[in-house]
Amino acid sequence: MPYIGKSPIGGGFHKLDNLTASSTATYALTLGSAAYYPETANQLLVSLNGVIQAPQDSFTVSGSNLIFDSALTASDSIDFVVALGDVLGVGSVTDGAITTAKIGNGAVTAAKLAAGVQGVAGITSSSTSGTALSIDANNIVTTPVRPAFFAHSPTDASRSSDAVLVFASETFDRTNNYNNTTGEFTCPVDGIYLFSWHCLHLDNGAYGITKLQLNGSAYANAQTYSGIANGGSSTASATLYCQANDVVRVFNMGTTYSSVTNDNYAFFSGHLVG
Repeated sequence: MPYIGKSPIGGGFHKLDNLTASSTATYALTLGSAAYYPETANQLLVSLNGVIQAPQDSFTVSGSNLIFDSALTASDSIDFVVALGDVLGVGSVTDGAITTAKIGNGAVTAAKLAAGVQGVAGITSSSTSGTALSIDANNIVTTPVRPAFFAHSPTDASRSSDAVLVFASETFDRTNNYNNTTGEFTCPVDGIYLFSWHCLHLDNGAYGITKLQLNGSAYANAQTYSGIANGGSSTASATLYCQANDVVRVFNMGTTYSSVTNDNYAFFSGHLVG
């Protein structure tokens, strides 16, 4: 890129601490008394007895050590060692050099992410089965494995007795946490859940009561009075904070109250909100 005036310098240039020649070929490199580790001998400018030395031929590096091709003597003079260790090479960036602050706002978009590339914490740029979160080309975010279910049609054994309502038919169950044999939903993770249920009661002149239970204890009630020939309905929703392995179910007060119909008018649903 052209500039008016002098081009800006990219990288860091360091004159390392002075070295005193002695009867050895190996010298420890330091910068501010701390060990300095060049990436390669090609990053160093070394002057010995007033002559710039050729890297790899006259000297090499190993860790933080400068190693001449032969031992020096006390009469030699290591004039200076300049390190070009932070200069950016073409196609190569120093490890850890790119931080969050260096990335411009909006610079990373779904279009920049190749389909199927796995990101942080299960994020992927395409809707791949089993991923925790996906972003499509239109920047629409979805959570394919968020727990959610919808079940309906309680069984004959559960709908007219003082027992758990077992909604036997599942329309969907994203994470297979609803049991259509026991009527129980087992929370797979800690979080806030929203549950809804609806029941149609048949008995004329009786109260219909259903309860949402958390781990066997009543959490919320829905009640109706079946004062008409076709009965009434009990409907409710409740938000619960649940921990992993908590059990949520709908309980029918059927022995002393009205029974529930066995059809699509009775349902139980729930999903993880957050």
